Amino acid sequence: MLFNSFYFIFLFFPITIFVYFILNNYEHQKLAKFWLVLTSLYFYGYFNYSYLILIIASIVVNYSAGTWITNKTAFKKEVFVLGILFNVLGLGYFKYYDFFIKNLNFILKTDLPILNILLPLGISFFTFQQLSFLIDSYRGKSQNYDFLSYCLFVTFFPQLIAGPIVLPDEMLPQFETLNNKKVNYENINRGLYLFSIGLAKKVVLADSISYLANLGFDTMPSLTFVEGWITSISYTLQLYLDFSGYCDMAMGLALMFNIILPLNFNSPYKALNIQDFWQRWHMTLGRFLTNYIYIPLGGNRKSELITLRNLLIVFLISGVWHGAGWTFIVWGAFHGIAILIHRVWKNKNLFMPNFLAWLITMFFVNIFWIFFRAQNFSSAIKVLKSMFDIGSLNELISAGYKELAQPYLGKKITLILIVLSIYIILFCKNSFEKQECFELTTKNRIEKFIYFFLGLLLLNRVVPFLYFNF
Repeated sequence: MLFNSFYFIFLFFPITIFVYFILNNYEHQKLAKFWLVLTSLYFYGYFNYSYLILIIASIVVNYSAGTWITNKTAFKKEVFVLGILFNVLGLGYFKYYDFFIKNLNFILKTDLPILNILLPLGISFFTFQQLSFLIDSYRGKSQNYDFLSYCLFVTFFPQLIAGPIVLPDEMLPQFETLNNKKVNYENINRGLYLFSIGLAKKVVLADSISYLANLGFDTMPSLTFVEGWITSISYTLQLYLDFSGYCDMAMGLALMFNIILPLNFNSPYKALNIQDFWQRWHMTLGRFLTNYIYIPLGGNRKSELITLRNLLIVFLISGVWHGAGWTFIVWGAFHGIAILIHRVWKNKNLFMPNFLAWLITMFFVNIFWIFFRAQNFSSAIKVLKSMFDIGSLNELISAGYKELAQPYLGKKITLILIVLSIYIILFCKNSFEKQECFELTTKNRIEKFIYFFLGLLLLNRVVPFLYFNF
């Protein structure tokens, strides 16, 4: 089930939230919690019911291991290690088995069978959430939660499929707060406002712009200079609007339940350096990698060389986490190298004007999103080569405007949306900032209605969110 579907907006969500608050109102708190878990599992199983077995098994094993680690003294380390292996091997099998076998066949010239395993939705997200539960339990940081509460922590549908990656101690206490069990009309209005912004970003902007990105990456056998840049910029904008739209919708939906999810997206395209970018993009993934990989490796507490090594490892893992493919590894590696260069630059107290810093950062981000999007290296090289093919630009200029714009003459509205998106992303308040100062005025009611109405107008083209692939 998708947030951007009529079934979700007009049936699933209204019924779910109505019954949840009715049960809480009549002081059936456990039943209300059970209802939310049940509907969340239905939400997940709607995509593929066979994977309900996987997520339920994952919940049972991790809860049992975490509870043992918290309450028992015997075999604590052994249970912890087994729990980590269960999660890592499970994620490895479903996400990386075919990739590993393909590379093994290539290197050893073998013919081992490829299983073509269908990636379970959200497995990267709920696996990392449960890893955080196990690690915090082992460190003595996690509290004792009953099984039903733990199920809600993992399955809560606004953040189940594509994050944010939440921690049990930052979310579950919110479900226990008495005031949060009552309808809060201010939160409902704020949540609807956020959801409407996210819906418009996804349906009106991201899904429209995707046409040019898909055309350049997947359809056109070769690209000119202009086509290459339009292809790369289209995807850079599409990914931002798609993921940002999802985060807005997730936070808005949770807020209507009086649950505040951690901020996961904070205007990353306004960043002035690559470190700043990663402090704004997919913030909860960065938090997880920092707390559970970078710091245990030594963080910046040892030599500068060890610190640089740790940073590179973190970004390689980030690349692998996003997808089973060499293009993702290259993307993660180059972001890691960029972070190392930035750290050396900062340590030498060097600086540059803000506009130049922003331009270099965005140039780098845009270039390497190509590897993130491309199906293979051939596709990535096709787009990259065209972006630096000055010869084709000279030929197009000589041929005149019509030749230059020919592939896009029928898509003028998409080009207009690209310009509009750039303006919104760079010069407007982001949705979190807008929600923070939201007041229930006539102007804001109209604004919310326009976002929602525009989203509904194009809701017939139901397109999955890009981060569902990860």
